[in-house]
Amino acid sequence: MREWLFFDLGSTLLDETDRTNERISQTAKIIKADEISFRSQLDNYAKTHPYVIHMDLPNGAKWTPWVKRLDPLYPEAIAALDVLYKKYKLGVIANHGKDTAKLLGIDRFFSIYVVSKIAGFSKPDLRIFEMALQQAQCAPENAVMIGDRLDNDIFPAKKLGMKTIWIRQGFGGIPDPMSKEYKPDYTVNNLLEILEIL
Repeated sequence: MREWLFFDLGSTLLDETDRTNERISQTAKIIKADEISFRSQLDNYAKTHPYVIHMDLPNGAKWTPWVKRLDPLYPEAIAALDVLYKKYKLGVIANHGKDTAKLLGIDRFFSIYVVSKIAGFSKPDLRIFEMALQQAQCAPENAVMIGDRLDNDIFPAKKLGMKTIWIRQGFGGIPDPMSKEYKPDYTVNNLLEILEIL
């Protein structure tokens, strides 16, 4: 029986598109690359790389730092959370700051909020998932992890016995699962599609 739904934040509830595009554009200028070609290369690499926006660049080149600002929610996020909140207990497992949900006005939906800045370790470390499950007093088989990354969200959650929903948004939605351990139970393209599954 599904009791708990746990959400990632970045590229799951938060739309990181603008900040990602800015980082790609700024990095292309610094490394003196044609932006269109650079972006095309990233799209290609993303087919096999877990999360291309964090990969090492050739010849020791460095990414520009992330622009420090709060990403907006996807337009359908509130509507989806509002429906799910009435049926399930909701939590967050994310590599994010301690106040992100509060600043976005969505903290009211979540009973459990386990993020890397509080936990002291980051996904895909199994301990952050175990911490959330322990706080929820929920067996893994009664929980669902919803996230955009196969490596950070789907693989570790499945390893613990949680059900998984892969939301194919951002660069994390480009690669195909590299093995059955990375294959989600369900795949969706946006938050509203989750309502058709649950």
